Amino acid sequence: MPYTTLFFDLDDTLYPASSGLWQEIRSRIEVYMHERLGFAAEEIPTVRRDLFTRYGTTYLGLKQEYRIDPMDFLAYVHDLPLNRFLAVDPGLRRMLEDLPQQKIIFTNADRNHASRVLTYLGITDCFTGVVDILRNDPYCKPRAEAYLNALAEAGNPSPEQCVMIDDAPRNLVTARELGMYTVYVGDQPCDCAHARIQSILELPEVLSPALSRTN
Repeated sequence: MPYTTLFFDLDDTLYPASSGLWQEIRSRIEVYMHERLGFAAEEIPTVRRDLFTRYGTTYLGLKQEYRIDPMDFLAYVHDLPLNRFLAVDPGLRRMLEDLPQQKIIFTNADRNHASRVLTYLGITDCFTGVVDILRNDPYCKPRAEAYLNALAEAGNPSPEQCVMIDDAPRNLVTARELGMYTVYVGDQPCDCAHARIQSILELPEVLSPALSRTN
């Protein structure tokens, strides 16, 4: 069975983690918790780790336990001048255009943030869809239900026909358990993925052999 669908994570996957964008988003989450919810600065890291562990994202934990306004939170934490962090990348575009498979963004951020990131990278039209945190509500990666929603958005290919590319190992664990081929993007050891690359531009090096295989 050939691979037909590629699911791409967004932040720290399609652009280098060294850009600093995700670090700034994390900082804004902490400011939001302090200014809007009244958490003391020193307790925020512990609360965030707890919510992230139990719910998959800080956002879903705050939504469930503190009844935040989802749109207010998402707009606040992503309100950053992306031109400080991202730029059009012709090499990235060429790489994506050379991959004939259906390509879908699968992110725990929201669609508006994804749209802005893709615009600044100059690759919006390389993707046929975006599966975001709002589409997946009340689930998110790494919950299996989120992956089933993504598969439905892609037209219900079998997991064995799909590839998941992500910088978070725990997200790749679920994808692999479901039967997807998995690619980790990052510089840390990762034994839960089928392949590891340090830059998204290296994707064809590990993807070409996989796409030529049958299961």
